[in-house]
Amino acid sequence: MATTTVLNPPALMRIGDLSRQSQVPIKTIRYYEELGLLSAESRSEGGFRQFSPSCLQRLSFIKQAKALGLSLQEIHHILQIYDQGQKPCDEVKQTLHSKIQDIEQRIQQLSLLKAHLQQLLTDADTTIQPGAVICPIIEYQG
Repeated sequence: MATTTVLNPPALMRIGDLSRQSQVPIKTIRYYEELGLLSAESRSEGGFRQFSPSCLQRLSFIKQAKALGLSLQEIHHILQIYDQGQKPCDEVKQTLHSKIQDIEQRIQQLSLLKAHLQQLLTDADTTIQPGAVICPIIEYQG
């Protein structure tokens, strides 16, 4: 005689439980829901949002993507592709290439700014500007 095991569906959790387990503030979860990054499975009779356990994975993905410098808009686009049943890896690769280019450009800009600031400090002790009101180092940049 064969026995069949009936699996209980995964328990839904309230927003507070989701917040505790994901270590994402409730306010942030609500914001993500407003942006369409996350959605409640249903509402309880009392009107409380109920989230599926898969929202934990989704919040983890969002946190990791943010840590890599992706904007919420970029993350939303990636999740839309995923929600349509496709793997968004090509989109992720394209986004990461773009981020790398942005970082390289920003590094060049910061390098130029650093050189300019070093020159200001070098010239600070030798440059006397009697007309300076607040600080000649900033007011009279050569």
